Amino acid sequence: MKLSTGIAALLLTIAAPANGQDATTIYRGGPIITMDGDTPQTVEAVVSRDGRIVFAGSEKEAFAAAGQDAAVRDLNGATLLPGFIDAHSHFTVATMSAGGLNLRDKAHAAATDIRGVQAVIGSHVARSPAKPGGWTTVWQFDQETLFEKRYITRAELDAVAPDRPLVVLHVSLHGAVANSAALKAAGIDETVQVPSGGMMLRDDADKLNGVLLEKAMFLLLAKMPQPTAEQKLAALDAAQNAYFAEGYTHAQDGATQPPDIAFLTSAAARERLKIDLALLPFSAGLDPLLAHPDLQFGTYQGHVKLQGIKFVLDGSVQARTGYFTRDYQRGSPEGHHPWHGEPILSEEEFSAQAKKVHDRGWQLFVHANGDAAIDMAIRGFEALGIKAEDNRRPIVIHSQFQRRDQLPAYTRIGVGPAYFSNHAWYWGDVHRTNFPAEVVDFISPLRSARAAGLIPSNHSDYSVTPLDTRFMLWTSMARVSPTGVVSGPDERVDAYAALQALTTGPAWQIFEENRKGRIKPGLLADFVILDKNPLTTPVDAIKAIKVLETIKDGRSVWLEPTDADQR
Repeated sequence: MKLSTGIAALLLTIAAPANGQDATTIYRGGPIITMDGDTPQTVEAVVSRDGRIVFAGSEKEAFAAAGQDAAVRDLNGATLLPGFIDAHSHFTVATMSAGGLNLRDKAHAAATDIRGVQAVIGSHVARSPAKPGGWTTVWQFDQETLFEKRYITRAELDAVAPDRPLVVLHVSLHGAVANSAALKAAGIDETVQVPSGGMMLRDDADKLNGVLLEKAMFLLLAKMPQPTAEQKLAALDAAQNAYFAEGYTHAQDGATQPPDIAFLTSAAARERLKIDLALLPFSAGLDPLLAHPDLQFGTYQGHVKLQGIKFVLDGSVQARTGYFTRDYQRGSPEGHHPWHGEPILSEEEFSAQAKKVHDRGWQLFVHANGDAAIDMAIRGFEALGIKAEDNRRPIVIHSQFQRRDQLPAYTRIGVGPAYFSNHAWYWGDVHRTNFPAEVVDFISPLRSARAAGLIPSNHSDYSVTPLDTRFMLWTSMARVSPTGVVSGPDERVDAYAALQALTTGPAWQIFEENRKGRIKPGLLADFVILDKNPLTTPVDAIKAIKVLETIKDGRSVWLEPTDADQR
């Protein structure tokens, strides 16, 4: 579907689906953490009615406010919190990743070298008969977990899948490896020009080795078969249930392509959506969007809204495509020295496009991992004259390798940093092979950002890391790697600040602080029930906390499966 067709459909057919009203419900019998304020506040009871919170306070007053016909929900000691808000992930990836092979799946042994990866892929190929025109997709490849510390190659993929198109997606979602059949199907050969902001790696004979990074990857992805509408709808249900299972009541699609806009805003998708979903269209499709003067951003239609425009300034640090002011000690993805990465967009392109977005009044979202990319974002915002008092709230997604001297600029501009504390666990040790300890120790500086007066959030970047909210709480509090190395003990936050980064922080960043993220009369009745109180749970036990139930608009949308459910 062409973008213009999708946008026209969006403008002409959006209508809020009918939403039945819930009965009045009293929640009591366990800690109820309101997240309303800079210090922890609890109440004895909460009353919801018609999808909204109507009372939060003492149990006696709650019963009086609820009336005689109210249902009473006894928490039995469990903890009630506002529903978690996804600050950045890839919802459409969640709808796609149900198919193919996940290398992180515990159903098979973890591969520790290239031969192990070949064995896992080969076994999957043998179990999955090839369909005419069908492709095989492999997810979550991470060369840093392998002995060789390198990408698998087309030749190595050809050895296990010579007759069908096979694509191996890097865990960062910033690269892919294709076998010969996939390259041929995509029309990629030695004569194809490398797109600006992309890399196509070569072997010792100067031939394409199948590794396509950044914008070069899209030459391949654009040619891959797309699922049918029916398949997409079934996958949508699975995706939102995956978010609900982690306590999320709000999700984000952080890299929305034109076909995704058309599908997710379609009447069929809106009818299925129960979770609030914010879309970030890529800047690459900006001009067709701008051609529709009545297109609304920041306004829900049903449960979906266009939130802002996503700009990608650099790549992934673990893939060594992030853009820095200093060199990677291990060089480029090909091993070339010196190498400090390069921008995906030129500064001129970013400035020109960002002005169009800013002038239209739409929110700016910028992907920037390395400190040089963050410098680009700051210069772009300042060129637009954005100041904190303007309340435009530009968001820098990841802000991973932020320097201390960049924090005052964030404060002056009013940037919302969307941090990624899981990096401390998954790649903290890897980062230390490329950058000095003092640089790595300042990744995702939640504590310093708060001290500077900023309102940060925390995210999973799913599918880069799992949709595990309690693990995210833990990584922001512990900041430890698998080898026990702590990345910046001074940047550890306490449980309440960690919870703020999953509730009030992301709510503010999307201009919804008066709609969700707190338990307060007038806000949505979006709740998560946990088996333990994060505020009183030892740090090492945080990640073992279970989600018992997720409630959206006053209605239960997910319950922890019982033993009987699993049989």
